[in-house]
Amino acid sequence: MKISVDRSALLPALSIVGGVVERRQTLPILGNLLLKAEDGLLRLKGTDLEIEISSSAVCEVEEAGVATLPARKLIDICRSLPEDTPVQIRVQSERATLVSGRSRFTLSTLPAADFPAMEVPQAEVSLNVEREMLQRMLDKTAFAMAQQDVRYYLNGVLLELSTDRAVAVATDGHRLAKVVAAVGDQEGQGIGLKVEPRQVIVPAKTVLELKRLLAGAPEWVRIELSERTLRVDLGKTQVVSKLVEGQYPDYNRVIPADLQRLAIIDRERLKAALQRTAILSNEKYKGVRVTFDDGRLLLQTQNPEKEQAEDEIEIEYSGESVAVGFNVAYVLDVLAAVDASSVEVRFSDAERSAVWQGVGAEDEIFVIMPMRL
Repeated sequence: MKISVDRSALLPALSIVGGVVERRQTLPILGNLLLKAEDGLLRLKGTDLEIEISSSAVCEVEEAGVATLPARKLIDICRSLPEDTPVQIRVQSERATLVSGRSRFTLSTLPAADFPAMEVPQAEVSLNVEREMLQRMLDKTAFAMAQQDVRYYLNGVLLELSTDRAVAVATDGHRLAKVVAAVGDQEGQGIGLKVEPRQVIVPAKTVLELKRLLAGAPEWVRIELSERTLRVDLGKTQVVSKLVEGQYPDYNRVIPADLQRLAIIDRERLKAALQRTAILSNEKYKGVRVTFDDGRLLLQTQNPEKEQAEDEIEIEYSGESVAVGFNVAYVLDVLAAVDASSVEVRFSDAERSAVWQGVGAEDEIFVIMPMRL
């Protein structure tokens, strides 16, 4: 293989596919990227066996070929080169040579035949969705995913797709985020989903990679689902991921109903007050006592050193005083996900979960379980 490619074209593609490569691998080949040069394109691919990301860059191909190069070293080399410089890559036997200006690098390679390829079955469901909609749904739910929970089906985001709407749900057992969005057509094309609602669990790492990549994606993206695989086409970039197997819990049962009390709070004021009181909260549990009182909200924290913090802000609330314990970080995560300038909190007592929403945002729901303080 012998090619010439501009750094300005190569580095973005490397950054896209390199994000999936872990710093520590069970197999040496997983630390490499697969490079394939043909027909004026350099196609790149990275994988960790659970998710595979591929992209491409325009290049001049003198000799077509395929090779694998160390991902981190290749990315670091390209980042260190001056902008707007061409990079020549030549692969012979087990060595790859990179030349740019007076800089020259020699890297070891591994056989391209050993690079694992993810099996992608024929899609059972295909649909086009707006990039902005998908990005919004993931941004507003990803924070509530479980991290390495033994209940493996919680380590991701549930996507529920039907003919006219999409639902994203994430929960770690202490909080829940749910967002609903209408699914439209692209230039008169049907969305391609004319079946019963389909539920899939997208792994946490895939969710985070999609959040990263969607920012640079075209206006419409294509989602293809098979029984165990998700494929997302983002224009020049494709993401293929295994799905989490298992039955996601009935999220509707987690969302409490008949909550009699309602408070409306300015989002920025609440955020600032929480950040102040959190300074003296218990570092391990991050608990804050939130007291809803007539026209005011009282925030109180304390830590094992008997240090205390109190703050108070005005709110729209009338009724008897109710104190509820919350994890500060959980509330701040919800406030970061809300777009509205004010939030409404529906609650009952210190024992039941509270429902948080942006005022007027009926398509999103955030549930936070109380803490004992």
